[in-house]
Amino acid sequence: METLLDRAHLMRQTFDDDDLAREVLALFAGQCERLLPGLVDPALAPHARADLAHTLKGSALGVGAVRVADLAGRIEAALRAPDAATADGLAPALAEAVRETLALI
Repeated sequence: METLLDRAHLMRQTFDDDDLAREVLALFAGQCERLLPGLVDPALAPHARADLAHTLKGSALGVGAVRVADLAGRIEAALRAPDAATADGLAPALAEAVRETLALI
């Protein structure tokens, strides 16, 4: 199983500043809450969902949210293929990874 949150990466990204790390994680949490509903909504156009997945993947990579980044990247690739069925199949795993990662914050 992949790491949920690579704290060493996060601390490198935030120059070992705990306050900055907390602030960045709070921004990431807010972004997850804004992006996830659209990303997993099969009624939204695939390209729009892929763009949301791409944004979430980048955010997750920035804070070290490894599993979220991996799943968002896989969903993005599936939606750009286009393979909405694969993306929809991965959506519950992404939602769970986001929940578990945010619980660590």
